[in-house]
Amino acid sequence: MLVEVAYALEKKQSLLSLEVDEGTTLKQAIETSGILDKYPQIDLKIDKTGIFGKIAKLDTVLREKDRVEIYRPLIADPKKVRKERAAQGKEMRSGKKS
Repeated sequence: MLVEVAYALEKKQSLLSLEVDEGTTLKQAIETSGILDKYPQIDLKIDKTGIFGKIAKLDTVLREKDRVEIYRPLIADPKKVRKERAAQGKEMRSGKKS
């Protein structure tokens, strides 16, 4: 069956298609794809993985045409960034200077 393995950096993305046997797990597909050799910074003990944007465990059995995704850790907390941006906007509207 055909599956894809995806990994994205800030300015580069890899999407690898591969043929695997029925019963192949998410971890087996990642290892078979060779992406761990291409990106040695991937650590499956730390980095989260998923299928089509939904978190999935390494022992999840894949289905035909699944896209396995390897997620990088967040650099910044999105909630915190939004709050900081909103606070800056309020300061600008009120005419306060930092």
